[in-house]
Amino acid sequence: MASISSSILRISKWLDRVASVVTCTALVLLTAVVLLQVLARYIFNQPPAWTEELARYAMIWAGLIGATMAFKRRFDPALVNSVQRAPHWVQICAEAVRSLVVLIYLIPVLLYCFVGPGMNLARGFLLRHSHTMAEALPVSTVWVAIAVPIMIVSILVHLIARWAGDDTGTAPRTSPD
Repeated sequence: MASISSSILRISKWLDRVASVVTCTALVLLTAVVLLQVLARYIFNQPPAWTEELARYAMIWAGLIGATMAFKRRFDPALVNSVQRAPHWVQICAEAVRSLVVLIYLIPVLLYCFVGPGMNLARGFLLRHSHTMAEALPVSTVWVAIAVPIMIVSILVHLIARWAGDDTGTAPRTSPD
């Protein structure tokens, strides 16, 4: 059991490192493209058509993958935050409620990434995007949409890691007086 827990913790840590690189890259790209757009618009009066779209896509990736980093570090909004000094069983119940809320929200979204209404595979979010091209860039929008299931799977791995003992972002436990 300890080897499974340590494997989950290692995977979670690795995913967090990858998310850091992807998010930082997306933020640098976003900043550079917006700067290029501003310069081209206000200095040369000819902004490229693709800059706004690329900046939007970089923002989507930075936001979604950055959300996994926030979840890992427990910077996400907490429903039950005042239980840090409560008895241990109350803290476990609060963590169970947090986990349940995450699962209730993310599992259906992940499901509908692959299937559509009526469990129709042809109407799934990713499949529909695989047939859609970006307006100003010569790429399929599936490369933007794929950030959604990547974000969900990463958060689910981080959630499992929390239950396996990952204490990233938590204050050291103090015993109640």
